[in-house]
Amino acid sequence: MLSLAYSNFGVCSVSNKVQTVEERKAEVLIKLRKYKLITKEEFDGAFGYIVEIPETKEKALIWCILGEATVGIVAMNQLYKVMKEKEIERAIVVTEGRYTHAVKQGAKKKNVELLLKSFPVFDIFEHSLVPRHEILTAEERDQLLAHYKVKPYQIPQITSTDPAVKAIGAKPGDILRIIRKSSTAGEHVTYRYVIE
Repeated sequence: MLSLAYSNFGVCSVSNKVQTVEERKAEVLIKLRKYKLITKEEFDGAFGYIVEIPETKEKALIWCILGEATVGIVAMNQLYKVMKEKEIERAIVVTEGRYTHAVKQGAKKKNVELLLKSFPVFDIFEHSLVPRHEILTAEERDQLLAHYKVKPYQIPQITSTDPAVKAIGAKPGDILRIIRKSSTAGEHVTYRYVIE
């Protein structure tokens, strides 16, 4: 078990290795979404993790912007330049700052996911009160809808901003399987439809 120590400067110390909060969030993201880490590179004011997404076998860039209170176009242009050089079509930005309106608009067009600063620095599913969440495959989704004879919008809903939904990378339109441990039933399975 690793012991973590946090300072007022947003730096997490694991053993003798010092990590920024952004790096820790990136590592949690890679673990929760089951990405395969290919390489980690350091850039001017940022870290880049190149990962492979197991379902699609495509590469993605997890971009950690360090020490920015507000992330603007200048910081994003550095990301877009690296994406072009590495021939990567998808990126995820991790920062402790907030995003300008221009950055939010540009990110949608460039296939870039902007993580909010509220993204956890730890695996939320390790907590005893947070049940396991899984995204259904297309086949599982079709079987579920056929079995219960319902449309997706008739399933209880969960917002795309929910911390567990963000952690596993579910998008609006996905259906989640939520598995809770129960003292009487062993496991209790529910389903939720992800909405905007």
